[in-house]
Amino acid sequence: MSKRDYYETLGVSKEADDKDIKKAYRKLAMKYHPDKNAGDKESEEKFKEINEAYQVLSDPQKRRAYDQFGHAGVDGGGFGQGGYGQGFGGGFGGFEDIFGDVFGDMFGGGFGGSARRRNAPQKGNDIRYDARIKFEEAAFGVDREIKIDRQEECEVCGGSGAKPGTSRKTCPTCGGSGEIKTYKDTMFGRMVSATTCHNCRGEGTIVEQPCENCQGRGRVRKTKKIEIKIPAGVDDGSVIKLSGEGEPGLRGGPRGDLYVAISVEPHELFKRDGYDIYYDIPITFVQAALGDEIEVPTLDGKVKYKVAEGTQSGTVFRLKGKGVPHLRTGARGDQYVKVVVEVPRSLSEKQKEILRDFAKETGEEVHEQKKGFFEKVKDKLK
Repeated sequence: MSKRDYYETLGVSKEADDKDIKKAYRKLAMKYHPDKNAGDKESEEKFKEINEAYQVLSDPQKRRAYDQFGHAGVDGGGFGQGGYGQGFGGGFGGFEDIFGDVFGDMFGGGFGGSARRRNAPQKGNDIRYDARIKFEEAAFGVDREIKIDRQEECEVCGGSGAKPGTSRKTCPTCGGSGEIKTYKDTMFGRMVSATTCHNCRGEGTIVEQPCENCQGRGRVRKTKKIEIKIPAGVDDGSVIKLSGEGEPGLRGGPRGDLYVAISVEPHELFKRDGYDIYYDIPITFVQAALGDEIEVPTLDGKVKYKVAEGTQSGTVFRLKGKGVPHLRTGARGDQYVKVVVEVPRSLSEKQKEILRDFAKETGEEVHEQKKGFFEKVKDKLK
């Protein structure tokens, strides 16, 4: 069964900001949470659905991938699919899990802790690469070497950003938590507000002696050559995911992924629909009337085909197995050939006489137009 659009699931527009998404999620999560609807399978499935939608739309990287590739960008590995390798199965927490996710930054980690999320390993950025290939390459596959620019861990400091022989230090401003907490007494009691530490920018550690090679960033931009295998049967708009070929993660997190978006150049003869090929072949009036053996171009080269006597213009015949290989099974589609009978534009007087005789034999009455309209006008102006 196809999944619902994540924005539709949460009841928000595609232009919704983080605040609107959190608000919509909290409202629905409170309504359908299993703790509130014990034994209600429908509510449980609904909660899974809104939780999955929120997990994607609340994460900037996942949301970009979803906006770009749809469910294929976040549903798991494999050809033509994106994916972040994160499922949504397992048990459910209590209501505090909802508040911890949505309001953790407001209450300073009181319901699960925004600090833990800030300092937790984070997956690296994904990269998109646009590959333009020929029609035949899409049909039969091709190996291609591509070059991508991406961030890599600094080889000098090992990605720490600190000068060799030194190390990162705990931030003295936030004590390593990555956030600054302020407390305020209200009529509801003491409220805690947490903001990202301005000194370490939420990292919890700082570099006192930065690495000279990366200037303390821990990363340098490099050009990387990657061999990709484009499988037979891809079509225009297909996307290939290469797991772990994106940029490195933060704090020990996994690398991002590389998405190769395929665009296929049009062919001068063939048109493609799914795994079938379509081609219009011109033949003469004589060939159509008397029949003939003609050569038909295919992706595999020319093949001979017997045109039956009396073939009409617009007739379509099929060449079985001459289409594009199926992406998963390898079984090939068919080629459909449409016959187009060409009418000669200029005839000699002898050829015209032959056609007149032919018309008489068939009992056909022919009214020839000797002169065109403009020729007749010219004659009157002389």
